[in-house]
Amino acid sequence: MNEIWQGLIKAVELIVSFDQEVMEIAGRSLVIAVTSLGLAALVCLPLGGLIHARQFRGKKTLVTLIQTLYSIPTVVIGLFVFLLLSRAGPLGGLNLLFTPTAMVIGQALLVAPILLGLTISALSGVDGLLPDTARSLGANGFQTSLVVLKEARFAVMAAVVLAFGRAISEVGVAIMVGGNILGYTRVMPTAISLETGKGDLALSMALGMILLFIALIINFGLNRIQQG
Repeated sequence: MNEIWQGLIKAVELIVSFDQEVMEIAGRSLVIAVTSLGLAALVCLPLGGLIHARQFRGKKTLVTLIQTLYSIPTVVIGLFVFLLLSRAGPLGGLNLLFTPTAMVIGQALLVAPILLGLTISALSGVDGLLPDTARSLGANGFQTSLVVLKEARFAVMAAVVLAFGRAISEVGVAIMVGGNILGYTRVMPTAISLETGKGDLALSMALGMILLFIALIINFGLNRIQQG
């Protein structure tokens, strides 16, 4: 117990003193998570709106498949990206394996089903009369989509926050395609795993506290926006 208490005190000291290693790992984690989230959102939010708006054969099956992928193991995504970027893979010539770019690709694929499925669910919760009313007032397809998206904005924002939390706390993909290389691809979850195994509880606890702080700030901001 005394060892844990001392580790907690040291962890606070590392954070307060803006320890270079801690800040570097935390900053890299944020950059990779935000980039992967932005990449996934750029594709999944419009695609989710398109799937919701169109009626086609197999739509329910497609939505069920997307929702099933919510719980896909991270190591499966890691294995897929590893095979894709390895020297024997189709994109091996790009030399992206064990780079931050590979981690961004992996995390984007990991959070894509969450963004896509929850966007469809959010839009499905909008009153069906709203798009009809918008069209009757002269709105075109794009303007109608914007009206529906605005109505569902809080649910969509919650989906984005959930996807960000999945990305920044992810371990399996980060290790498999990033390699946990010090000063290059080491992020908070992989560093916590490594340092805990080495017995460096102070650094692990410092990074864990930063992760919790980031989650707190994001959820506080979301709640403030929703209340506004």
